[in-house]
Amino acid sequence: MNAFQQLGIAARLEISEEELAVAFRAAGKLVHPDAGGDEHQFATLREAFGVVSSPSRRLRHWMELRGTPGELRGSIDDSLMNLFAEVGAVTQRAEALLRRRDEAKSALVRAMLEGETQLSREAVEKVLASVEGRIGEACAIFPEFENSPNLDVVVASEVARNLAFLEKWRFGLRAYFSRLV
Repeated sequence: MNAFQQLGIAARLEISEEELAVAFRAAGKLVHPDAGGDEHQFATLREAFGVVSSPSRRLRHWMELRGTPGELRGSIDDSLMNLFAEVGAVTQRAEALLRRRDEAKSALVRAMLEGETQLSREAVEKVLASVEGRIGEACAIFPEFENSPNLDVVVASEVARNLAFLEKWRFGLRAYFSRLV
């Protein structure tokens, strides 16, 4: 499957969320079961949207389409290890607080945890901003990849791996944030 083709957009790495949403809506109007398409076509379109909306999956897919699949296995870059430690610490504290909040037998106990809940939300939000920043930094190299006649597959694979971890952390942090609200 060529996810870009499914969405009716050119195979490239730099795609805005707005452009992607417009492409998905336009393609959806053609293949949605209510518009004369079928469930399989729409499921394929949703999968294509999932691939292209994720920077790590988009990069890997783009590389595959160019005939240069990279190495997906491996560890994260050393530069992300400190961030990984922060993510781990914040999520552990949030999980412990949520457990205490869920086990609270009275409204008074839950109210007493509100200050700690606010601090935990702020900590999650701060680390989430760091993760978002690192995703942005990793995506900033996309134009270089697109314009390079000789793609460095090792570097591109490393960026894709790092992005996959960052996106996983972002998803987890967002989930914790919503549970802390």
